[in-house]
Amino acid sequence: MSRPFALCLTFAIAGALCGCEKKPEQSSATLGGAAAPAPTNRVDINAAVRQSLGITFAKVETRNVGRTLRVPGRFELTPTARREYRVPAAGGVELLVQQYQGVDKGMPLYRLDSPRWRELQRELTDADAAVTLAQAGADSIGPLMEAHEQHHTAIENAVALWARRATALEELQTAGGARGEEVAQAQAALATARSDLAEAAETHVQLMAREREYKAHLEAARSRRVILLEAAASLAGLPAAELLESDADKPRWQSIGQIEVRALSAGVVDTLHATSGSYVDQHAPVLVTVQPDQVRFRAHALQSDLGRLATGLPATVVAPLGGSLGSTERFAGTLTLAPTADAERRTIELVMTPTSDAPLAPWARAGVSAFLEVVVSGNGGEELAIPLACVARDGTQSIIFRRDPADPNKAIRMDADLGVDDGRWVVIRSGVAEGNEIVLDGVYQLMVATSGSITKGGHFHPDGTFHEGDE
Repeated sequence: MSRPFALCLTFAIAGALCGCEKKPEQSSATLGGAAAPAPTNRVDINAAVRQSLGITFAKVETRNVGRTLRVPGRFELTPTARREYRVPAAGGVELLVQQYQGVDKGMPLYRLDSPRWRELQRELTDADAAVTLAQAGADSIGPLMEAHEQHHTAIENAVALWARRATALEELQTAGGARGEEVAQAQAALATARSDLAEAAETHVQLMAREREYKAHLEAARSRRVILLEAAASLAGLPAAELLESDADKPRWQSIGQIEVRALSAGVVDTLHATSGSYVDQHAPVLVTVQPDQVRFRAHALQSDLGRLATGLPATVVAPLGGSLGSTERFAGTLTLAPTADAERRTIELVMTPTSDAPLAPWARAGVSAFLEVVVSGNGGEELAIPLACVARDGTQSIIFRRDPADPNKAIRMDADLGVDDGRWVVIRSGVAEGNEIVLDGVYQLMVATSGSITKGGHFHPDGTFHEGDE
């Protein structure tokens, strides 16, 4: 603030604005010895004054000021907050979302018209046919084996019958009652039956081998179908079981014309790498979504502070003073030191992830600058502290203004009994209690208005020059 403006403000608060010429009534009142108001350390800060001067307040709180290291940094997204969506196969893309649009889990992001999907559909159709054929072959083995067993039993019965017949004829021939021609015919029939029995045994072996062959073909056809179905599920982004569900009397994989890619998690569309109607190659990026609330804080500390830092120390992120971010809002977490340091800059990175499950303030987003406060020593109790910006200098005195708890439209000027500070917060030893409101923005204007060491009289001329006194 310029000195003329400060003096003019003081003059306005004191109520002594006047022109270059004295007024008779004022002179007579002064000459008459009118009593001046008694000095007081209270200043009116009604709503109009607070609005005109932009007065804000900070609360007195307990802090470990003397053992706090404060370093600047910024918020960044955690590695898991970003999700990239790429096309599983080459094809035409049709976007269904806009940049910076919020998406929910399962919401469609884009459609893909891919020739590879048509090939998979054809291969799945062939696989279904192969499974059906292999299953039919395997199913035919059962009836064939049953008929073969019946044929085998009949041949065995014929062999036994001709064996008894041949034996009986041989015995009868020995007794002289049978002709040799009959015996020869019986033995020939027995030999033929035994030959048929051997052929039946060979056929049984062949049927067993065919059964194993059909089962192998069926297992291979089923495995190929499962593999193709998994490939289709991966390409379509749907579970394999869902692709097998009936849709208009046919599997769903047959009725899908274009692949619809859906969001795997909630977030915000951050980057679009493709436009609607464009043809993209396999595995090309289409869009990126982020989860803005998944952030951590990264700061850089000097290597000389390594002796006071360690992973696991309590840390707090606070917003910069001033503005509308809210200087008293903080986020607590645990400090993590980077495994390596920067040799050229002689710094080391500090990372802090908020530990609270409560949602962060809207300003805590990637790229926003703030400060990281690390409690480098846990010994000793906390002390009452206020922001260092609440303290104004009036000559050699440190001044603060405490809002009157009994009258919020008044501020009490106090000599500040200060202790150590960390560049942002300062310990105040007396005169305040935890929760008291101290003037933050506007403290300098109030100091000027109540100062005994700054000239309070004066006026402006039309040419813009300032003159002390009433004339």
